[in-house]
Amino acid sequence: MAEDRRLRAVVALAQAMAAAHTPRDSWRAAALGACDALGGSFAALSVWERELGRLRVLVNAGERAADEEEFPESETYPVNHFPEITEFLHDQWAGGGEWGPLPRAERCGGAWVETADGPASPGLGHSPPGLPPVPGGPRGRVAALRRRNRGCCVVAPIVLHGRAWGELYVARPPAAPVFDRDDADFATVLASVVASGVAQTERLEEVRRLAFTDPLTGLANRRAVDTRLDEALEEYHADGSVVSLVVCDVNGLKQVNDTLGHAVGDRLLERFGSVLSLCGAMLPGALAARLGGDEFCLVTVGPPSDEVVRVADELCLRAQELELGEGVACGVASTGDPIGEVRSARRLFRLADAAQYRAKAARSPKPVVAGRDGTVIRLADTPPRSPQDRRRFRDARPEEDREPWSEP
Repeated sequence: MAEDRRLRAVVALAQAMAAAHTPRDSWRAAALGACDALGGSFAALSVWERELGRLRVLVNAGERAADEEEFPESETYPVNHFPEITEFLHDQWAGGGEWGPLPRAERCGGAWVETADGPASPGLGHSPPGLPPVPGGPRGRVAALRRRNRGCCVVAPIVLHGRAWGELYVARPPAAPVFDRDDADFATVLASVVASGVAQTERLEEVRRLAFTDPLTGLANRRAVDTRLDEALEEYHADGSVVSLVVCDVNGLKQVNDTLGHAVGDRLLERFGSVLSLCGAMLPGALAARLGGDEFCLVTVGPPSDEVVRVADELCLRAQELELGEGVACGVASTGDPIGEVRSARRLFRLADAAQYRAKAARSPKPVVAGRDGTVIRLADTPPRSPQDRRRFRDARPEEDREPWSEP
């Protein structure tokens, strides 16, 4: 019966992590699933940041203490306070992948138990008989158990790609039974399931990253912009959040390609991408993207239009200082300006495009802003007279090349 219950718990944990749509959902599913499987009241998932020598908590689930956030921004612990994470695989590595006759701390396949009174019974704690105490142990988990009114915990390292990735931590209240050897064994099984789920999440995140990233500049791509703008306009229609779109066209790219080669042209695009990213960071939550060819954009939600225009002006100044190219033509469209009703992202793009082409035709060193330049809205509302004229404005497909447009 107990085996059946634990098997069901393993399956439920694996299914919950597989169904997660984001890393945070996956972390939460791992912690909650392990907490339920082990009969705990609290669980946490932490990652080992080797370069910083610390464990960083990804999620706290279950009955949290007053100082514990579900997804903490900066809850970290020096690894030297919890040395098991670095030590438990030592014999495995040294022995060519097989456990030696006496692995460090004789843990149950890697998991160990702590109580608020100190190490658990021999073979479960971090300092069994015959081995010296682990420095920092009592001031680490034991002190945390006491401080947060928990009776005991079981800790299982998570191994990913043959290395310690982090740890799974499950605790029980003071009145509950202390975790035993079977619990520690089972925690190791759960940690293996979590490792598989983490690996799947990382693969999916990499696929998503590639799908929404421009390979040359590392900025977002057109697909990411479309997704963000749709979300942004939902916010705009729901609560009036200001949505702004800055569209830029790098001037002189064709000449650079023709005279210096496409590798140098790519370098110009990369450098402007860095400038765009730097300026975008001045606007909270801004998305910096390359739409294709020599076209880039910024999408913002929240900042007032005057602030967006100020940053766009800074972007134009910095682009002029690049050693390659001839600056940028920049157009801005914002729901914070008098541009009329904006029902869709397509409308905002048409306005920003019209402003950008107005800037290119006038060789303006500053951004042109829809609603502040008397001709932009009229240009955006003018039906195209021919397929070539239709190139002035964006359709659903990214355009690799654009020709300068002059006002008729």
